[in-house]
Amino acid sequence: MSNRISELVDKIAKLEYQLLSELEKQQEEFKYKLEGTKVKFDEASLEAHRMLRVSILPWLLSSKLRHILSIPFIYGMVIPILFMDITITCYQHICFRLFNIARVKRSKYIVMDRHQLSYLNAIEKFNCLYCGYGNGVMSYSREVIARTEQYWCPIKHARKVVGTHRRYRNFIPYGDGDNYRSQLIELRDELRED
Repeated sequence: MSNRISELVDKIAKLEYQLLSELEKQQEEFKYKLEGTKVKFDEASLEAHRMLRVSILPWLLSSKLRHILSIPFIYGMVIPILFMDITITCYQHICFRLFNIARVKRSKYIVMDRHQLSYLNAIEKFNCLYCGYGNGVMSYSREVIARTEQYWCPIKHARKVVGTHRRYRNFIPYGDGDNYRSQLIELRDELRED
């Protein structure tokens, strides 16, 4: 990897660290703390949140017709998402053992905690569970597939790719045949330690 690319990767890592620091400040601002996987608000914040909750009937009556009509299409997606979750999990547990790749921790990607917020009504909480699960499965699947790509074909594309995964930046440059075999071994070795 060139020095310029290494510098940019370092800057990205520093920015990610700064982002985490800012998120920790939000915990102080909104008066909550994490205890394992549970979120704990102070009692005054909980009471203020309960006062902000809109009951289901007024919430439904204020909903737009297009939102109501989209419900079967939105929630119908849970079937392919669930199928993807099951198949990706089976895939990695079988293939990653065969390839000696560290398995992806599903719980790091599928995070469902927004339904614990007291200012949400039951429908909003269900929506938050659905979106947390759906986006979590996509992120989890992306990491499994990214590790697969790093193992089998860690070569950057010639064309610009929008929204690449975090592993992509360390892939072998397109057309670098001289270093392909040696870097392929290094990139595969990295996968054992994740």
